[in-house]
Amino acid sequence: MGQEIDRAHFDADAFAAFAERLAAETATLKDWFAENRFSHRAWVAGFELEAWLIGPDALPRAINDVFLKALGNDLVVPELSRFNVEINGSPTTLQGRAFSRLEDELGHTWTQCQAVADDLGAQLLMTGILPTLAPEQLHPGNMSSLARYQALNERLMALRQGQPFELHIEGREEINRTHPDLMLEAAATSFQIHLQIREPDAVRLYNAAVAVSGPMVAVSANSPLLFGHDLWEETRIPLFEQAVAAGEGSEQRVSLGRDYCRRSLFELFAENRDHFPVLIPHIRDGGLASLDHLRFHNGTIWRWNRPLLGFDHDGLPHLRIEHRVVPAGPTIIDSIANAVLFYGMLATLLRRPAAIETELPFAAAKSNFYAAARHGLDAPQQWPAAGGEVSARDLLEKELLPAARSGLAWLGIPAAEVEHYLAVIAGRLDRDQNGARWQRRWVDRHGRDLAALTLAYLEQQQTGRPVHEWPV
Repeated sequence: MGQEIDRAHFDADAFAAFAERLAAETATLKDWFAENRFSHRAWVAGFELEAWLIGPDALPRAINDVFLKALGNDLVVPELSRFNVEINGSPTTLQGRAFSRLEDELGHTWTQCQAVADDLGAQLLMTGILPTLAPEQLHPGNMSSLARYQALNERLMALRQGQPFELHIEGREEINRTHPDLMLEAAATSFQIHLQIREPDAVRLYNAAVAVSGPMVAVSANSPLLFGHDLWEETRIPLFEQAVAAGEGSEQRVSLGRDYCRRSLFELFAENRDHFPVLIPHIRDGGLASLDHLRFHNGTIWRWNRPLLGFDHDGLPHLRIEHRVVPAGPTIIDSIANAVLFYGMLATLLRRPAAIETELPFAAAKSNFYAAARHGLDAPQQWPAAGGEVSARDLLEKELLPAARSGLAWLGIPAAEVEHYLAVIAGRLDRDQNGARWQRRWVDRHGRDLAALTLAYLEQQQTGRPVHEWPV
């Protein structure tokens, strides 16, 4: 969905033409998997960080068009709403001081962005859900002026036969409301972690990403508040799943998936073709081998762990995993530490004698994920080596942090680099404080003044200290 389109309205012929190309490209991809036509370059990292533009009053500022024009940086692009932007990282091979390089690049881009925001009387903020966001701010007038977003909104509303999106979340409190358009999705912002992989490792690594989704949500949770309601520790999870629902009887477009992969990632692309209606039939003329339509369609299916296809500089197709469960923020170092933990765990799970999917049923991984989104570090988690249910905190501390250290050493990351970033994760566990818990503790102490909360959060974010060190 990062590709812009030339129009927002399509007729039946466009849908038929797109479906024909999608079928042909899916057949081509099946051949590529059978022949292992993919690049062998692997362990290449990347990220996307979604951020908010806010004013001195802590309310969202719908100025991303002006902001992006003034910034002029190709790494920073629009998001669905005019008060959000997306910052991209350059692909980086996971060797040496790779994470310092990622942090340095993100810090440099963030500083540039903040300088431009300052000139516009705004601030840049990274958090899963902006506490001051109100439903009335989520209207089509605040949608970014790109045809693909207008087309997506129109198509989803058509599939829903004009019925509004329904939002129902039960947590500490409960929210029940409807929203008339796609803009509800703009309330959720993420830090999306990318990993380029070899095809022979793809099934194990993809399933490992699914398996660790629960612990990753638990340790990174940063979205407890929505429209003034205190809900889940990571309310962004149920919010996003409901915000793009295509209507009764339709396959859920945001989910952990139906099951693990069994033989190859092709299963997911075949599932895309067979079970998900085309949302935007944008016809491109890149030729069959570009897989333009297959990749564009895949971009309208938001699995929490999404398979991606791209091309190396020499034209070889490659496979990536996009791990989408982590919220934005609270700081740059927190974000990089989340990625470090993820890559380290996957490196160890790849080398495990038994594939994790043979010992952790998909139903258990799914239960772990939603329990973690609801309860954070206190969530019950099942794990093969744990001997029954343990808290996410104990699982991370006793099993997964050591596993991440081992995996990163195997990748050749220097010990000092590993400890620098994993100390951030250990600090959250030791002090029982991720972004969600800091926000809740602030409210418990100071009251539910959401503007004051947001400004206090911004002040702490601007210190650059990781969230486990923030006072309340």
